[in-house]
Amino acid sequence: MDRSTQLAARRAEPAGPARTPGAPPMSGPHRIARSRPAAYDPSERWGTLPARAAQVLEGNWTGTSTVPSRGLYPHQWSWDSAFIAIGLRHLSPLRAQTELETLLEAQWADGRVPHIVFNPSVPLDAYFPSPDFWRSSTAGRAAGAPRAVQTSGIVQPPVHALAAWLVHRADPGLSRGRGFLPRVYPRLAAWHRYLLHRRDLGGGGLVSVVHPWEQGMDNSPAWDAPLSRIAAAPARSFRRADLDHGAPEDRPTDLDYGRYVRLATDYRDSGYADGAGEFAVEDPAFNALLIASEHALARIARELGATGTARHARAQRLTTALVDRLWDPAEGTFFCRDLRGGARESGSSRSTALEGERRSQGDARGAEQRSRSSAREAEQRSRSSARGAGRRSRSGALAPEQCSLAGALIPERTVSGLIPLLLPTLPHDIATALVRTLSGPHFGLGGATRLVPSYDLLGEAFDPHRYWRGPAWFNTGWLLERGLRTHRQQAAADALREALLETADTSDFAEYVDPRTGEACGAMGFSWTAALTLDLLHNALHKAPRP
Repeated sequence: MDRSTQLAARRAEPAGPARTPGAPPMSGPHRIARSRPAAYDPSERWGTLPARAAQVLEGNWTGTSTVPSRGLYPHQWSWDSAFIAIGLRHLSPLRAQTELETLLEAQWADGRVPHIVFNPSVPLDAYFPSPDFWRSSTAGRAAGAPRAVQTSGIVQPPVHALAAWLVHRADPGLSRGRGFLPRVYPRLAAWHRYLLHRRDLGGGGLVSVVHPWEQGMDNSPAWDAPLSRIAAAPARSFRRADLDHGAPEDRPTDLDYGRYVRLATDYRDSGYADGAGEFAVEDPAFNALLIASEHALARIARELGATGTARHARAQRLTTALVDRLWDPAEGTFFCRDLRGGARESGSSRSTALEGERRSQGDARGAEQRSRSSAREAEQRSRSSARGAGRRSRSGALAPEQCSLAGALIPERTVSGLIPLLLPTLPHDIATALVRTLSGPHFGLGGATRLVPSYDLLGEAFDPHRYWRGPAWFNTGWLLERGLRTHRQQAAADALREALLETADTSDFAEYVDPRTGEACGAMGFSWTAALTLDLLHNALHKAPRP
């Protein structure tokens, strides 16, 4: 089946139980529960767009969480649920809280939040890798994988604390009444501890991903060089269920997919131990989202009675490390760092980093001792666990007291290198350079493109339709729209928001689109596209300030 035929077939498939746009919400399990009236009213400008977006979310609701799409992605995905909650808060803050709570209930004892939580009612052959591939309850036993639910063993970008804070702000009364923040804060703190203590594989203070799927931009050209060292799993050892729903020319190649499977298999067979694998990359978007979520955790801590000072300070140290390790001033962008692509270094840089971490832990302990709430107690317990986790991590394969991995920057311009624009304390000259790069020839925003491509328009690997090798995605567009506003680029942010809303409308809430033409690619009725449409609409219609 050719691509155009597949697209037509997918458009013909309903995203979920259908109803007339603008009609009242459905009854039964797909209904959006409203704890208060909707936060916006449709304007003449956007007509039924809000109702249609709500319909997508209703159709993809399972009863406790939202699937990205019914066909291609029939389980719960980690960063999808965070973005979904951000939009869902405008329809039902209660449902948005439930979305995040369901995900965090599958957290492992070591703190990791798995990238997939599997629905046991979905057949095993509906998605690969399936639960019987990951074997989380057995292979992940040493890392504390839950027994009652099956998950994957890798992670995804940490957007969750930012989502939790925004969801709380949507209805603080409901949040306080349900004890939402006191319940999720310890889990979010443990999630950040896992990343900061188990995943600083380069010794420079940044978090590393150990699989391309963890970064979220699965098929990015930034992974081509690190993946070239990986021997692909035999094609006969797995079946690509994704090709049942997507055109082959839109998806990763069989060779790349075989490498993904090999990396995941090796990680599983190591008991999901971090640090010994062949793939370790410091990614700017992953770390920027961690920093943004550290700022959000500071706000949550203040809401619970603590000072939040230590978390803001940690976010600033991470921002400094991000600039020191991944910023290229000559190119005006951040690049990924391949830790397996360079030699190990010993010496003072690691000692300085360790001393800084010791000082930061001391500052954080002092700040938390002055706090007055359950947030303080949870943080004190978490730091004790973190020190033990740090000792275990530092006795592992990389022995970072003795050496750090310098690695090498990967000279591929991707949208990941622009996402740090989200950070409020990014130096002004760097923010200005990122805005210039965003509108320049490599990404063309406002000129060659209306939406931000996932990869360099001038790059040899650019493909406007192939997964993360050129198409525009709505979650990265939402992050950059937010970043532009953070750095007072209101006109550019307004134009990007307008383009995102128009494209969501005309593409039937597509998973991703051609950045030049807006042609729909991937799954239709995609949940985070619908959810982030609601968030952008809410801000456009009410000119709501960024919390």
